[in-house]
Amino acid sequence: MAAEKEILFGIGGPQIHDRLPIDPEEVLAYIKRAEELGFHSIWVQEQAGFNAATGALEGVTLLSYAAAVTRRIRLGMAVFLITFRNPIHLAKSLASLDQLSRGRLIVGVGLGAYASLYNAYGLSADRRVARFNEALTLIQKLWTEEDLTFTGEFWQLKNANLLPKPFQKPHPPIWFGGGAPAALKRAARRGDGFIGAGSSSTADFKSQVQAIRQELEAAGKDPAEFPIAKRVYLAVDPDRERAAKRLKEWFGIYYRRAEMAERVSVWGGPEECVERLGEIIAAGARLVLLNPVFDMTEQMEILARAVVPRLSKR
Repeated sequence: MAAEKEILFGIGGPQIHDRLPIDPEEVLAYIKRAEELGFHSIWVQEQAGFNAATGALEGVTLLSYAAAVTRRIRLGMAVFLITFRNPIHLAKSLASLDQLSRGRLIVGVGLGAYASLYNAYGLSADRRVARFNEALTLIQKLWTEEDLTFTGEFWQLKNANLLPKPFQKPHPPIWFGGGAPAALKRAARRGDGFIGAGSSSTADFKSQVQAIRQELEAAGKDPAEFPIAKRVYLAVDPDRERAAKRLKEWFGIYYRRAEMAERVSVWGGPEECVERLGEIIAAGARLVLLNPVFDMTEQMEILARAVVPRLSKR
């Protein structure tokens, strides 16, 4: 019987700030400490919207900063909404980041649920799935091919060369997000991995994993070789009422849906958090992206000291 693969733990990056201007020293200290504590990866999110209640650093910029001040920790984005970005510019930026980090990049992609934002970006929401698929194809080709001639519906290139290409070969791993049946099918058919959203519950995630495994088998891929991850918003605090209140406040600001906190997040003392995170691992997560949303440095220390070691022993 094959041995169980090690469970990995990532940490949410210092991206969201409610106090401006942002203190670069705090950002630096958090990133360096995440690596010192042994986390597998540090993660950011796309910030395509315009939420006036929070200050959010742009993802590629923050990961580039993190690459410069670390040497080991992997750098993840979950997820790029590539329909809002120029795929040529994005391919260039990410190839450069992968080179400078010596191959530590994990690229998450997704379609997103932001159809209302297309007008703000000068785009139409019509045929957004076709736009997504073409953008991803173009990015992969730019990363792997020479003298590329590409004739698509949205982009056309002739004899194009993107240099430098990514450090990782053939390119950085591409992990898909999304929860709709079509998104899960795309993840299995085109992705190198899947990451469940922080806005999805454990029950949602369990169903998504089952669907992806079925799609992988239908596509002739080995589910054991397909990484599956889950972002988890959480608060470690023996005072459950205080933790729940603060989570609801954050969800109300960031998602404008305070009620979502109770359905999708994990909170309570270390033992309770271990138990509930264990359910997510049992549902299929092999990388758990731990995402505190307040007192992030203090929460990261508690997670590293009192939660991750207990989960690692289970």
